[in-house]
Amino acid sequence: MSFSTFRALTFDVYGTLIDWEAGILAQLRPFAVQHGLGLDDEGLLSAFAAAEGRWEADHPGMPYSTLLAAVHRDLQRSWGVGPDEAAALAFGASVPEWPAFPDSAGALVRLKRHFQLYALSNVDNRSIGGSLPRLGHPFDATFTAEDIGSYKPNPRNFDYALDQLQRRGIAPGAVLHVAQSLFHDHVPAAARGLANVWIDRRAGMTGQGATPLPAEMPKIGWRFDSLAAFADAVERG
Repeated sequence: MSFSTFRALTFDVYGTLIDWEAGILAQLRPFAVQHGLGLDDEGLLSAFAAAEGRWEADHPGMPYSTLLAAVHRDLQRSWGVGPDEAAALAFGASVPEWPAFPDSAGALVRLKRHFQLYALSNVDNRSIGGSLPRLGHPFDATFTAEDIGSYKPNPRNFDYALDQLQRRGIAPGAVLHVAQSLFHDHVPAAARGLANVWIDRRAGMTGQGATPLPAEMPKIGWRFDSLAAFADAVERG
């Protein structure tokens, strides 16, 4: 299948375009050091992944900044430290500070010459509003967990996005989903029959990082180690 088949790209944002693991660790590393927890980066990220997944499944309508603060409180309890409400609230408010991957903004400019671009993100509107300037405001529209009332991997998030695109005259077969997380994105995208591109930001790294591992490997259409490599492939045709 050629990339020219598609009219629109839907993007996961955090983990794919924004380096959320760097942002998460910027908050959790100092906390772990302060309390002498002795956890390495993988230990911090995997603990986060488990707690975040539970909260997203159990509280689908909770705004992401509030959910992050709740995750931090959970981690405090599981690590036997705290309570530290200031640290929890700071974590919840930290999303706009998370850095973009170095190639994201430039690659999005290149991809926008070929496709309409849409965000399908597991955050609240205020948080993503703080991240969009880091990406150059590339999207024709953003669809957030706050808009939808649930978090990926819930398939209704993809149903919502596809419905919005169909209202804009873009059929599901003309949509290509671009994401890093196999668990949050590629499993439900494949279940909806969406073509997909895996931006494997953790290529060459060990461990699961900040996302749970899927029960089984979903079908992947294309895989690239960076967004720039994907843009290169699109430009080559």
